Amino acid sequence: MGWGKVDDEESIAAVHRALELGVNFLDTADVYGAGHSERVLARALAGRRQQVVIATKFGNQFDENSKQVTGISADPDYVRQAVRSVTAAFGHRVY
Repeated sequence: MGWGKVDDEESIAAVHRALELGVNFLDTADVYGAGHSERVLARALAGRRQQVVIATKFGNQFDENSKQVTGISADPDYVRQAVRSVTAAFGHRVY
């Protein structure tokens, strides 16, 4: 679930370059990097969020500290929590 050592600034620079080149669709998931990927992507898109469509996925529950999958769920409560989490990361609200 984790990728080992990563450089967030390099990742952000790569997203910025992709936007400069015309990329306007980004795919992510809450499980990528145990949530870290979506937080970095949110930082990269600060002030540029309207330039892209973001697709995300959920269903694998995980422990962010151990970076281990702890289960799979499509339970309505989990779905709501997953949607709230990703929308919060990108500065949106879900009611």
